[in-house]
Amino acid sequence: MSQPQPLSGLHPAWRLQQRAGIYVLEAVPLTHFAWLVHGFSTTPGGVSSLAGRSVLNLGYTEWDRPHRVIRNRRRFLAAVGADGLPLVTLRQIHSDLVHTVTAPPRTAARGDAQMSRTPGLLLAVGTADCVPILLVDPEHRAVAAVHAGWRGTLKRIAEKTVGRMQMEFGSRPASLLAALGPAIGACCYEVGPEVAAAFAGQFSCAANWFAGPFGELATGQTPTPLPWLTMAPPGHTPPPKRVRLDLIAANRWQLEAAGVRPENIFSSGLCTACCVEWLFSYRRERSQTGRLLGVIGLRT
Repeated sequence: MSQPQPLSGLHPAWRLQQRAGIYVLEAVPLTHFAWLVHGFSTTPGGVSSLAGRSVLNLGYTEWDRPHRVIRNRRRFLAAVGADGLPLVTLRQIHSDLVHTVTAPPRTAARGDAQMSRTPGLLLAVGTADCVPILLVDPEHRAVAAVHAGWRGTLKRIAEKTVGRMQMEFGSRPASLLAALGPAIGACCYEVGPEVAAAFAGQFSCAANWFAGPFGELATGQTPTPLPWLTMAPPGHTPPPKRVRLDLIAANRWQLEAAGVRPENIFSSGLCTACCVEWLFSYRRERSQTGRLLGVIGLRT
C-alpha cells in the first residue's frame, strides 16, 4: 500500500495515529481519560475502490458494496480500540433532533445528535464536509456525537445538544470538552444568498462567520434582479454573487454560547475539501465520494 502525502494543517492539540494501516485522528485532550474511546476516520487503508485508489469508506453509498463498508468499519473500530463494540449510527436528516441512547437500537433513529452514559456503546456521526462534534462530560462520564451541516447549525444542533446533556445527565457546560473534527473550511465553502439570509435571520453575529458580500446577500434581494441591467450579451450574464461560510466558527460560537469554555473546544484545523488524499468531500467529489465517521463511547 502506497503511503499518502504528509498531512499538513493539523492543529497541535490533535494527532494522527496509524494502526494496522488505518490512520485515526484524535483530539489529544480526549485521550487523557482511560474510560473514553474516540476517533475520526481518514481515507487511506480501506478495501473500497474509488477513483483508482483504495479508500476507507465508512458509509453505505451507491457506488460501494455493503460488504466492503462492513470490512472498513471493522478495521476502523479496531484502529480506535473499540473492536467488538456496537456502532450506533443515525439516519442523518440535517435536523435538530437529539437522541439519548441506552442500548443498541434495532434500527437507526432519524436525527443528527445522540448522547449516552451507557458503557459499551460507540456513538457515530457520518460526514463528508459537515462538522462532526464529539462532546465529553468528564464529571458524569457522558458523551455525545453531533452532525452539524449548515442546516443543523442554523437550527443550533450543537447548542441544543449541550442543553440536553444538562437536562438529562446534569452536565455542567463549563466542564464539557468538545472536539470538532475535519469539515469543509471557510476557504472552500461557498454558499448562496438563501443561506446568508437564513443565518442573518437567526444570529445577530452571523456576519462574523462569512467572507464576501454578506450584507448585500443577507437582505434576500437579488443584487441584479433584471439581467438586462448587466448590459451583457446573451449567455454572458455574471454568475450570482456568493459568500464563504465558516461552519467551524459558527459551531464554536454556539458551544461557547451554551457555556462551554473556549479553551475546552478543540478544532482539527483540517478542511475536507483541501485534504484530497486524507478526507472525503462531497463538495469536491459530489456523489462519487465516501463517508468519514467520528465516534465516541465509554469503555466497559
